[in-house]
Amino acid sequence: MCARSSQELWTILLGRSALRETAQIEAELDRNGARLLQGLSYYKPPSSSAADKLKANKDVAQPLKDFGLRISKLLGLDEQQSVQILQCYLQDDYRGTRNTLKTVLQDERQSQALLLKIADYYYEERVCLLRCVLLLLTYFQDERHPYRAEYATCVSKLEKDLVNNYQQQFEALFNAEAPTWETHGNLMTERQVSRWFTQCLREQALLLEVLFLYYAYFEMPPSDLLTFTRLFKEQGFGQRQTNRHLVDKSMDALVDRIGYFSCLILVEGMDIDFLHKCALEDRTEQHQLSNTPDINKEMDQMLLTFGDISHHGPVLLAWVLLRHTLQPVEAGPVVRRLGQTTLQLGVFQYLTDMLKALGNTDNNCTASTARMCIYGLLSFVVTSFEEDTLGSQQHLINAACEVLAAPSLAELFWESPNVGLEMILDSAVGVFPHKTGPLLQLLTALLSDKSTAKRVYTFLDKMSFYTEVYKNKPNDVLSREDETLWRRLAPKLLYPLGAGQTNLRMPQGCYGQVCVGEQGYLVRWDYSYSSWTLFTCEIEMLLHVVSTADVLAHCERVKPILDLVHKIISTDWTVSDCLLPLTSRIYMLLQRLTSVINPPVDVIASCVNCLIVLATRQPAKVWSSLQHTGFLPFASVPLTTMAQTISAEGMKAGNYGNLLVLFEQPRGEYAVTVAFLRLVTTLVKGQVGSTQSKGLIPCVLLVLKEMLPSYHKWRYNTHGVREKIGCLILELVHAILNLSPEGESEGSTPSLQSLCIYSLANTEAGQAVVNIMGVGVDTINVVLAAQPSSCEGPGQVLIQTVKLAFSVTNNVIRLKPQSDTVSPLEQALTQHGGHGNNLIAVLAKYIYHKHDPALPRLAVQLLKRLASVAPMSVYACLGSDAAAIRDAFLTRLQSKTVDLRIKVTILEFLTVAVETQPGLIELFLNLETKDGSEGAKEFSLGEWSCLAVVLELLDCELQGQYWCPPLLQRAALAFLHALWQDRRDSALSVLRTKEKFWDNLTTPLFGTLPPPSETTEVGSLMGSCWVAFVLKQNSLICAALYCVCCSGQLEGSLKSALQRLSSQRRYEFWSQYVRELVCAACEGEDGGMRSLSESQMLISAWRTLLILSTSHSEVMQLKEDSVRLKLFMDVLEGTKAALLMPQSVACLRLGSMMATLLLVLLKQWKRCVTKKKRFLTKLTGITNVLQADQQLMERTKAKLFSALISALHIQGLNEITQLPQLLLCVCETVQDEAVALIDSTRHITQKSDAQEDSMETDTPRSVQKDQRDSVCVLALHLSKELCRADEDGEQWLQVMRKLPVLPSVLSALELSLRSKQNLYFTEAALHLLLTLARTPQGAAAVAGAGVIQSICLPLLSVYEGPANGATQAFSRKPLDAPCWPGVYRLCLSLMESLLKTLRYNFINEALDFVGVHQERILQCLSAVRTVQSLACLDEADHTVGFLLQLSSFCKEWQFHLPQLLRDVQVNLCYLCQTCTYLLHSKKMLHHYLQAKNGEALPQGSHPQRVLQPTSKEQPLSGEREEAESKALQAVQCSLLKILSKTLATLQHFTPDCCQILLDQSMDLAEYRTLFVLSFTTPAFDSDVAPSFGTLLATINVALSMLGEIEKKKEPAVSSEETQALKSLLMFSMENCFYVLISQAMRCLKDPAVLPRDKQRVKQELSSELSTLLTTLFRFFRRGSPSSPASGLLPSPQTKPTTTGAKVTQEGQEPFIQLVQAFVRHVQR
Repeated sequence: MCARSSQELWTILLGRSALRETAQIEAELDRNGARLLQGLSYYKPPSSSAADKLKANKDVAQPLKDFGLRISKLLGLDEQQSVQILQCYLQDDYRGTRNTLKTVLQDERQSQALLLKIADYYYEERVCLLRCVLLLLTYFQDERHPYRAEYATCVSKLEKDLVNNYQQQFEALFNAEAPTWETHGNLMTERQVSRWFTQCLREQALLLEVLFLYYAYFEMPPSDLLTFTRLFKEQGFGQRQTNRHLVDKSMDALVDRIGYFSCLILVEGMDIDFLHKCALEDRTEQHQLSNTPDINKEMDQMLLTFGDISHHGPVLLAWVLLRHTLQPVEAGPVVRRLGQTTLQLGVFQYLTDMLKALGNTDNNCTASTARMCIYGLLSFVVTSFEEDTLGSQQHLINAACEVLAAPSLAELFWESPNVGLEMILDSAVGVFPHKTGPLLQLLTALLSDKSTAKRVYTFLDKMSFYTEVYKNKPNDVLSREDETLWRRLAPKLLYPLGAGQTNLRMPQGCYGQVCVGEQGYLVRWDYSYSSWTLFTCEIEMLLHVVSTADVLAHCERVKPILDLVHKIISTDWTVSDCLLPLTSRIYMLLQRLTSVINPPVDVIASCVNCLIVLATRQPAKVWSSLQHTGFLPFASVPLTTMAQTISAEGMKAGNYGNLLVLFEQPRGEYAVTVAFLRLVTTLVKGQVGSTQSKGLIPCVLLVLKEMLPSYHKWRYNTHGVREKIGCLILELVHAILNLSPEGESEGSTPSLQSLCIYSLANTEAGQAVVNIMGVGVDTINVVLAAQPSSCEGPGQVLIQTVKLAFSVTNNVIRLKPQSDTVSPLEQALTQHGGHGNNLIAVLAKYIYHKHDPALPRLAVQLLKRLASVAPMSVYACLGSDAAAIRDAFLTRLQSKTVDLRIKVTILEFLTVAVETQPGLIELFLNLETKDGSEGAKEFSLGEWSCLAVVLELLDCELQGQYWCPPLLQRAALAFLHALWQDRRDSALSVLRTKEKFWDNLTTPLFGTLPPPSETTEVGSLMGSCWVAFVLKQNSLICAALYCVCCSGQLEGSLKSALQRLSSQRRYEFWSQYVRELVCAACEGEDGGMRSLSESQMLISAWRTLLILSTSHSEVMQLKEDSVRLKLFMDVLEGTKAALLMPQSVACLRLGSMMATLLLVLLKQWKRCVTKKKRFLTKLTGITNVLQADQQLMERTKAKLFSALISALHIQGLNEITQLPQLLLCVCETVQDEAVALIDSTRHITQKSDAQEDSMETDTPRSVQKDQRDSVCVLALHLSKELCRADEDGEQWLQVMRKLPVLPSVLSALELSLRSKQNLYFTEAALHLLLTLARTPQGAAAVAGAGVIQSICLPLLSVYEGPANGATQAFSRKPLDAPCWPGVYRLCLSLMESLLKTLRYNFINEALDFVGVHQERILQCLSAVRTVQSLACLDEADHTVGFLLQLSSFCKEWQFHLPQLLRDVQVNLCYLCQTCTYLLHSKKMLHHYLQAKNGEALPQGSHPQRVLQPTSKEQPLSGEREEAESKALQAVQCSLLKILSKTLATLQHFTPDCCQILLDQSMDLAEYRTLFVLSFTTPAFDSDVAPSFGTLLATINVALSMLGEIEKKKEPAVSSEETQALKSLLMFSMENCFYVLISQAMRCLKDPAVLPRDKQRVKQELSSELSTLLTTLFRFFRRGSPSSPASGLLPSPQTKPTTTGAKVTQEGQEPFIQLVQAFVRHVQR
């Protein structure tokens, strides 16, 4: 590491480095104090001793020694310092790598180029050393500067010897002989000699600037004044250079600057300020030059020889003043002679030019100090001499105005009345308003702050004299004989304006003092008036004469007025109301002046400048008034599309556009253009509203289309205007791109922002921005080196322009809509060019820039954006420069002085590159490989690996150092996280083996922090907090899980760290801290919100940690229930605190994050959460907050509702103590969401209807807001759970009385069904209605709300096709997937439930439903034969269940829908036959499942594949068979349920057994015959009618299935399932026997049946039933279950219930007794 370079020292002192603490600055000044004192003499000439020391130094490599000697010869520099310069250059500015350096040093041509670059670097080092001293002298007395005390201490040490050293260095430079090739080697060509001489002049100017600033604070002894005068006289104030033959035109500015500072040093040395003070107080003898006659005499003799160059003027003027004041008599002849010479030199014009050349005073101390110096000189001159003896008044006023540009001087002027420059003001008032210019020019210069603005306003508001000139004496005045006093005989209007307009009226009897001169009579009337009224009249006059020849003369009078108005309202806005008569006329003035043949461009620019200031406060008002002027570009046709807008069709350039093309461009002067750009930017920033923003489109389009692509080709008369216009254009674009998202109006009219994005991405404007970015770091360095000042000039404008170009490009890429095609801008950015021509390489090389830290930072940010979105390889674009740029990036990262934000941006760039730029990241990782012991490759860090830098940043011993703050550690951790996410195994293997890696990562987790409530600066806490938890999120967890998954075990250090985390109770500490942090952030108003983003990051990381620990509790050592409960309750409290601040969006965002964590923990830690009583009450309290605020984020509501549902499942329904409030809150949400859903669904439906006939093919689909986890759906589910809690339904009834919940839900449900949208909402709503329908009150409410109207007809849309109304095919989807057939099934269940609960009160609605949907019902019953999917069977089950309830009302059904009843009966009989056949033939059923449905394996029943590879297929085939067997069992079970319900339904359609057996007079016509007289086994054919054989087969199938169950005793099936299946089979048999007996008796008693057939029935049934009874007895002896309807026959239960009845004695089952009775009956 070499000694600190002067450039680095200058950066540190400026405060642009990482060293910003006062102690660090003080240490740097102490360490480098000697160098600053020595100045340029710090750099020594070559010497043999230095060469010997260099040769003896073993720390320096021999090639560097040899090259150092070459540097020493070229630069004439000490050999050791030459090597130091070389080392600093290699560290800071070298554009290659160490490997290329060896090649360069060996190659003669390349080494020569390197020598010249080092020469430039050395010259910059010398300049920066002097700039450091300048900086100290600038601020060592500035109380506002943070390092004032340190600077002052250093200056006090330099004070004694600084002048002598720097004076000697100046003389040495002035007298130095130019180097030649003989003395300095072959490289010292003419060009290098010229470069050396330019540097020599720069250093002379800087040395004199240092001396001038020094003498501004410290007194100059008379002897030094004489010495400097003699020195500057000999040197001709810089113009008699020893090497003046080398001066060319480009050096004139430096030579002039030397002259300016020579002049200023002498004037400052005479101490005119003190002289003026002494003269006022009559103590001139105290001045140091009052008692030095010898020096004065010698000075007289020298200065008498002055007068041949302009730099002499101020010196002579100051000396004249001094001699005239100290010795007015003795020095009389000298004073007169020197005074005459002074005026001949045009001293005041020279002072004006000098001060302008020194720059403005915004941040330039030298310029301010020079103005202070000249202010004292001018004040004393005006005080001492008559004004008319000083030459032209205008030159004097110009000089005074330039001096008063320093803000402090304007205040000083007003504080010292009747002294100095105020005399100039008085003389300007004396000719006002005959000449308005001088007074207004002075007053404009005197405006610096609000106090001076009020003084100026008051001064002009109360004028006492009115001066005018008459060529001839007017008739309406009375005068004295000597014509010295006039008196007005009649009142006079001073302006020839119309009646009623603003005017000034001079009254009768007014006196005026008269002075006769060359122009005629100059009259000064004693008349009081307000100049502001006079200014209004002047503008009115200009408006009247705008088309006449007098316009130019009036413009000369009005322009100073406009400039004054601009300055005063920009200084103090409160005055603007008083100036309304003036400012309101500017619009008309602008309109009139821009439409004349030869418009006055300067006056127009002044008008626009005034409007800029007005627009900063009143953008809308300015915009509306400007619309009527025709000045701005406008559109003559409405703008509808982007294509039309970009083509500029129908757009007019306005008066400004004509001005630009016809006047400004030919002349090369662009005052109006500069003002126009600033005005449009101001209007854009004012966000004047969407309508006005559309009006600004033509203005912006003119800039983007006509100005940005071509402004650099225009003609320019003034240096620097081109750069200023480029900068202003980009400022406008930047302002537009940073606007908040505008509310897009209806239609496709482009917004300002979209126009800018499209234009920059697809037109020449984008290429212009690319060209600006392509300027490059070298060009910027050249421009900076050429400008005299380090703080202002064209270099700063260029840097600002390039920075804006970076930002604009970054924003365009960020905001550009996603597209498959690559835009021209992206092509230009990413195209692969030749070496050095590629823009990516140019961007990367901005890292070498050192003047403004923001420039490299923004360049790297743009690189980061391009690396993430552009389809290109950054590595390939960098080409051969890649390694060198990597070294430069890493050098910046390692540096302890580079600005922190640059380091962070570099790490962020690398983080993005990990995922998107594999080649580049490999270059930065720089891993070296070698073969390991077991043949595997081992990796190690290369010399230039970024991992080494990152590991150093994370070293716990360095944490907290100034160069390693938490912000930088955060970026380093994010980089490591990216490596883990991208599975960079090679890098990870190196990291994990590094010593103390895990310790370094986990160290911050074990620190302690004060509670957030004890500090107001939350950001200060975020240091270690953020490191700790980003570490958790990004590194530690990923690392742990990665290790567990890959190696199966944790590394020792990581395991111990995790154990310590648990054992030292750190989980509890951080949980409490995060809870307090949330509370503090929410309770604090502004203070708490300042670092809210940091808090959110911290909470997000904590959330990730806890979520991961729920699934990896063993790894994370988070196993104790008590700890988990503590963490859970902290999260709950934090969530509650955040959501209690409903007015704060930021708090709601925190609450949303916490709610997510709460939901996850609630579901994962059920066991420990159940131990905490009453947590449900706290959760309910949070939800009640939602009731108070309708603007809460929907996602937060959804999470809380989901958490409540989970909590209800965990703790049960008995824990709710606030059921009424919670129910009301949730129902309000349901109602609001239902209403909102209705609106959105209607909007989407109307939109889709409107687009049906559209030819658009790329119309975006409407976004469906209906989601499984939406607020509306979750609120419905929560309502359902609360409905279950409300057992008696009382609470629900109260809520329904208060809120129209059910009508809203049913309306939304009806609309959703009709439009077949909002599936999740529909399902949730039906589930809620189902739950309500279980109680009589709820069912009555649902029915009363019109459920049948909402569901019955709209439900047709669910299953009817959109084209022809044909019924859709039955779904083969899995049963549990959300689908519209599922909605239909739910509707059937709802009808069934309502009918079951309400009975006769709902029969009419039920019959309406079955009538409307009869086609679907009948189709469903017959579909079981062809489709055996679980979904189809489930629908059949629901359908038969509904029909079962409806069958209890047979007579009503027969009355209303007789044909449907008959069809249903027939279909049910066929369904019974189908189920019997499918249950009987398993093989056939299996075949159908495989061949027809392809669903032998329903979704969810596929076996998961084993991770280990298998070589044989046998295990897999066995598992598949098992899965198929389970699927078959599921289908069989569904068929059995359908069969049991079908038979139970048929029981209602056949006569009652007891009645038909006992009642001989029963009316048989009431009941139809359901089964035909046949006893054959049923076939799987729809042509074969169901018969008695069908029923017998059904009983046989049930018996055989019972037998199979008894035989298998499968362990896979639980005893409960077995019992349920047995009971179901018994229930089916009972109902089958019942239907069989009833139908048989119906047949036997039917007189229409032939006796032969009756006999056959008796025989067949007698034999079949006897056999079946024998089999049944056998089953009962083995202990088969009793019928679920035992004891209730002949009216069996309608639902199969799983009652495990005890074994009854043989023959005691009621249905067996019934069968036995029937057998006996038929056998008689």
